[in-house]
Amino acid sequence: MADKNDKVAENIPGPYYCDYSCIACNLCVDTAPENFKMNDDDSNAFVYKQPESDEEKEACEEALEACPVDAIGNDG
Repeated sequence: MADKNDKVAENIPGPYYCDYSCIACNLCVDTAPENFKMNDDDSNAFVYKQPESDEEKEACEEALEACPVDAIGNDG
């Protein structure tokens, strides 16, 4: 389970976020490219845009459920 007290600094405010347990596997970026990006040194993913449609929410939930290290959180 993602730790809301250990959020990657680049996350935009909102319910979805990545924490520093991220292993930079790119799964979330591939699954929900409208919402996730890798940071400049490719060490962590982060949420650069919160989902604005049902389709984006579904993609974010799919990424959250598939994350191999549970680094994605949803406080919504």
